[in-house]
Amino acid sequence: MRIGAVSYLNTKPLVYGLPELAPQHELVFDLPSRLADDLAAGLLDVALIPSIEFFKDPTYTIISDACIACRGPVRSVKLLSRVALPAIRTLALDEGSRTSAALVRILLRERFEIEPKFVPFPIDARPERIEADALLLIGDRAIQPPGGWFVAEWDLGDVWCHWAELPFVFAMWVARQEPDAALDEVGILLSHARDLGMANIESIAAAEHATVGLSYADCLMYLRDQLHFYLGPRELAGLRLFREHASRLGLAPPEPSKKKASTVL
Repeated sequence: MRIGAVSYLNTKPLVYGLPELAPQHELVFDLPSRLADDLAAGLLDVALIPSIEFFKDPTYTIISDACIACRGPVRSVKLLSRVALPAIRTLALDEGSRTSAALVRILLRERFEIEPKFVPFPIDARPERIEADALLLIGDRAIQPPGGWFVAEWDLGDVWCHWAELPFVFAMWVARQEPDAALDEVGILLSHARDLGMANIESIAAAEHATVGLSYADCLMYLRDQLHFYLGPRELAGLRLFREHASRLGLAPPEPSKKKASTVL
């Protein structure tokens, strides 16, 4: 099978040792939004896709209890504003993620009853060159936010968890076919890779911290304490609440009566 994974630091614990665990499968890396497109197009069999994309296709199936989530500050998903938050009229959305784009729209609507005009924020664009009241940054470039004058900053994971009183799930392993023995095997491998990653989190931090400009201790704290990699009952409850709010804004269809998840959950 072709398995698509996110090319950010936050995914390293999920794919630790995966090439050795599953040499018969092909592992490819890309942005979350592009993985979602490739899964929908049939170019991937399994992918770590933004949770908002899971809602859009009733045939999709969650196949593993490994995910990218948070139960508080997440650090790698931020809203930076040049004006007071209630005064935001234009918002530049990072092209890498659709879940975070939906999340910030929900939170701005619920907290301040505002719906800004959205402008693109290409992955290779310099933030200071983007003309907008506020910027949404995700992934590695959010961990080290740009210089410049900002009057307000939101860690979206922290804001959601305080407001909803539930965890937030950013991405999970999804397949585009009915569960079968082959998919069950892949799901087990992905959960095993996550467990290996968590058991070797110090080694991952030591290998990756310089790449994103963090100290070893800072990188370890991010991976070990600020991210959550287990899709449990509270995470699923948070996912359902996210869907409810997304559907109210027309960002996702309502939940079907028989949305499927593999028995590993």
